[in-house]
Amino acid sequence: MNSSHRGVQIRVQGCAKSYQRQLVLEPTDLCIEAGETLVLLGPSGCGKTTTLRLIAGLEVPDCGRVLFNDEDVTALPIEKRNIGMVFQSYALFPNMSVAANIAYGLRVRKMPAAQQRQRVHEMLEMMHIEALAERQITQLSGGQKQRVALARAIAPRPRALLLDEPLTALDARLRETLRVDINALLRSLGITTVYVTHDQTEAMALGDRIAVMEKGRISQVGTPQDIYFRPANSFVADFIGTMNRVGQTSFRPEEVRIVPVSRSTMRGHVCTSFFLGDHNRVQIRLESGEEVVLKLPPRQTFPVGDVIGLELNTEIRAC
Repeated sequence: MNSSHRGVQIRVQGCAKSYQRQLVLEPTDLCIEAGETLVLLGPSGCGKTTTLRLIAGLEVPDCGRVLFNDEDVTALPIEKRNIGMVFQSYALFPNMSVAANIAYGLRVRKMPAAQQRQRVHEMLEMMHIEALAERQITQLSGGQKQRVALARAIAPRPRALLLDEPLTALDARLRETLRVDINALLRSLGITTVYVTHDQTEAMALGDRIAVMEKGRISQVGTPQDIYFRPANSFVADFIGTMNRVGQTSFRPEEVRIVPVSRSTMRGHVCTSFFLGDHNRVQIRLESGEEVVLKLPPRQTFPVGDVIGLELNTEIRAC
């Protein structure tokens, strides 16, 4: 399996969804290009998982269409869409070995046994779990289970890969490791991928583009750089990172620098300062009463109560 396997273009056209007469997804349009990784990002209840389930065929929209390339798959059940899915709960078969779990979709498709063995070997190698082939699922760690779930989803060479909060149940360090591995995997496969998360770091790391969702609608679709530096509205600005607002000016913490008070355009005193390892997060109350957050180098510290001068770093803002 290589980058020539590009997957399909997925289009959501005017799709809406209600549950028990409550509208959870407003009429939505979205286009995911072949081979692209698009992340659906937003808080709980914003409609991102509903959108994924419509693409998967686990739900039927109240109105609108879902198309794979030019094929209308709106009424097509999940088992006929040729997609791979990975869930937060793994959804693995506990009574089967790792190898048997990976081979499951291949057996369902009646692939010859020799080809099944070859494909399973490829998947085990790709996910770096060759040593786990005969192990039972109950003997695996969370991270190992997630690798098996990914291998099983990818083994049948699906037209698209859909991932629903796949790393949420894992600890922070393991999440970071798997995030790097998943990113490398998706880049190497070039498969069309839709990834649901509420974690902005995951979204920024994995997405070619990000669709930020709020209250059942898409607020903005763009590259991670677009979303961060050019947010479409205050919700996007506040959901992605930290946004300071002073008067009519908005700026990110890294867009301001410390200068002598005598030549500062803003000044205030330190309210709080937290050392976070790779940086210090410092909150300043300005003379105007407004508060701003700074992201400073880890060795640059200021005691609470210190008065400091600030100015916008125009070189960073221009980038």
